[in-house]
Amino acid sequence: MKKIMHVADGTVFSYIEYIPENFDETKKYPLVVQLHGAGERGDGKDDLHLVEVHGFSKLFAKQEHDFECITVMPQCPKDTFWAARVESVCKFIDEIIARRPIDEKKIYLTGLSMGGYGTWYTAMAYPWKFAAIAPVCGGGMAWNAGVLDMPIRVFHGAEDNLVDVRNSDEMVDKLKFLGKDVEYSRLDGVMHNAWDRTYDTELMEWFLSKSL
Repeated sequence: MKKIMHVADGTVFSYIEYIPENFDETKKYPLVVQLHGAGERGDGKDDLHLVEVHGFSKLFAKQEHDFECITVMPQCPKDTFWAARVESVCKFIDEIIARRPIDEKKIYLTGLSMGGYGTWYTAMAYPWKFAAIAPVCGGGMAWNAGVLDMPIRVFHGAEDNLVDVRNSDEMVDKLKFLGKDVEYSRLDGVMHNAWDRTYDTELMEWFLSKSL
């Protein structure tokens, strides 16, 4: 995957983008959006590299991986958090769609910790936009889970010392009660770093198999 750094120039957020090595402007590509945690917030300039600390970037660093999709990692400003910026996240996605040849039936959302919350909240606000989501060690509004009709994979460390695993338990219990398409990886012995057991080839291939 090729990495490109984009500093905000009228976009909603600065971001890092990964595109396939054989990128072809005439083709439509799936879009994966990854939301980072609270520790990776920044000004979108000197510290933009922080968005790569966790997540799919580790997978992309292995030269054998070149997925047929576009992956974007926006940076949240320091004075806010993803769950409070769901409209901005959606506008950001729309700007990516305007800039790149995106298959709008194959847009996926994932995030870890603060980004896990952002994934739940954004998907609840715009459920028609995503073919699948994968929140990691986050939490949402279980009372509003009925709006989520896309396939969902949830990851959370059972020993998480920062975001209580019960946040994900409640979301998954509600989704299962409603008969939704949800898979839950409640990781025994894992603390807050559930992302280390999440962002692998299998998850990416699962995303790419889903479509609206």
